[in-house]
Amino acid sequence: MATVLDSPPSQPAYPGAITDVAPLKVGHFTDPRRPTGCSVVLCEAGATCGVDVRGAAPGTRETDLLRPDNLVEQVHAVMLAGGSAFGLDAAGGVMRWLEQQGHGFPVGPARVPIVPAAVLFDLLVGDHRIRPDAAAGFAACAAASRHPPAQGNVGAGAGATLGKLFGIAHSMKGGIGSASLRAGRYTLGALVAVNALGDVRDPASGRLLAGSRSADGHRLRDAAARLAAGDLPAGALAGMATTLGIVATDATLTKAQANKLATMAHDGLARSISPVHTMTDGDTLFALGTGQVEGAADLTVLGALAAEVTARAVVNAVLSAHGLTLPDGQHLPAARDLMEARDQMETR
Repeated sequence: MATVLDSPPSQPAYPGAITDVAPLKVGHFTDPRRPTGCSVVLCEAGATCGVDVRGAAPGTRETDLLRPDNLVEQVHAVMLAGGSAFGLDAAGGVMRWLEQQGHGFPVGPARVPIVPAAVLFDLLVGDHRIRPDAAAGFAACAAASRHPPAQGNVGAGAGATLGKLFGIAHSMKGGIGSASLRAGRYTLGALVAVNALGDVRDPASGRLLAGSRSADGHRLRDAAARLAAGDLPAGALAGMATTLGIVATDATLTKAQANKLATMAHDGLARSISPVHTMTDGDTLFALGTGQVEGAADLTVLGALAAEVTARAVVNAVLSAHGLTLPDGQHLPAARDLMEARDQMETR
């Protein structure tokens, strides 16, 4: 049965941002020519990093060096971008900015900035020939700050969509979101660009927020329930989705621990997005440990918190998004649009 949404949000549902984890900075570049862009998390002095790629159609850069048995111990930034595989070019601009600032892995007379990156597919939204490049990555770095980052239709979330399991005509607008929490000595934060094949639900309330819409476009189909009922979709376009994220903590982590933290953070995607980790997306999460809090970290606790803050960032991304009209005139509503439409009908 289709689901009706509650009242539209006036602000993100969950507090905080990944910039609450010192000394991280976040910068967005949003292309004015079409909905696409990139987002960068800067850790110029270096942070331990891990990654877990769960989707079957990933677009990534510099993920092999994050294996615990490889040489480099720290990264200097992590970049998320639209533009599918073309968007990986933006990482070159991040490297150029870091090099100009004197940051990087020392190799003889040079410093080589280490910038893992991942991309999502947004080429169906506007002119596919426009995608993030090195200039976009450089601009995102130049805009980076310790202030809470903008959320919704910005950066890597500018062209993000969701609920595409039953086709793009029934989909909705995704976006980028952030959240943080503090527990004991540790602060954890997440930045997630939601470009999902599946629906998004707030795991705290169980409320379905956005996803595949019903035939009239005014209600949510509830893809998981429809699949269980035998309502099967036509084949999806390979690589048309991907949710990307970065979870960070001020704890001191080894590379092995950072990789495990990224793995555990994926539980947050599984709680908030359904289906997730499919054959047509490249769901990827990075984990950063800035080492501001010394001493051995309890990875069980940190992993549970990482999953929670990741799910919160997903919810914030969806509730912060605004609807998008495609060049062919098709409108992709955001969660707030369906909520506002419902409220207007009730007041008539």
